[in-house]
Amino acid sequence: MLKVGLTGGIGAGKSEVSRLLVASGAVLIDADKIAREVVEPGTPGLVKVVEAFGQEILAPDGTLDRPKLGSIVFADPAKLAVLNAIVHPLVGARSAELEEAASEDAVVVHDVPLLAENGLAPLYDLVVVVDASPETQLERLVRLRGMSEEDARARMAAQATREKRLEIADVVIDNDGPLEGLKQRVGAVWADLARRARTA
Repeated sequence: MLKVGLTGGIGAGKSEVSRLLVASGAVLIDADKIAREVVEPGTPGLVKVVEAFGQEILAPDGTLDRPKLGSIVFADPAKLAVLNAIVHPLVGARSAELEEAASEDAVVVHDVPLLAENGLAPLYDLVVVVDASPETQLERLVRLRGMSEEDARARMAAQATREKRLEIADVVIDNDGPLEGLKQRVGAVWADLARRARTA
């Protein structure tokens, strides 16, 4: 098994790369998706989050009101640390379960947005960074996600710098250009990952 950490700045195209890797045969473990699953209604995770932050973080249907919780924790680093202390161990445990279920010769791709920020590179055999220039990231966030330029810049500033991400990269996938070129580059990376998994 080859454990790959996949990361990239917001708007760099990491989701598209993970989609292409899955289409090639990778087993994807998506940290963001798991983080949502572990606080769904009826989970111990949601009970703990409500205990920490109060009933007002629930929507009328009993689900987590993410924008409300976000407005509380992103304004206060101590509260964000409390939330992370609840959610991160749950995400880690679920990720480990999914990894154990994969076959011995699998390429397991962990899609982790905050891999550089949280110092997680040592957990993986290989780190793949999807890279795009800040100008390209900004343009995509405004054009494709409908963000204001101010909001897009704030989201980018809250993440690790491009330099910090590239520092931890074993493989860099350049995604500054059009989609067609990306497919070829990901195909070449996949061939290398599959070869490494067979010899691991």
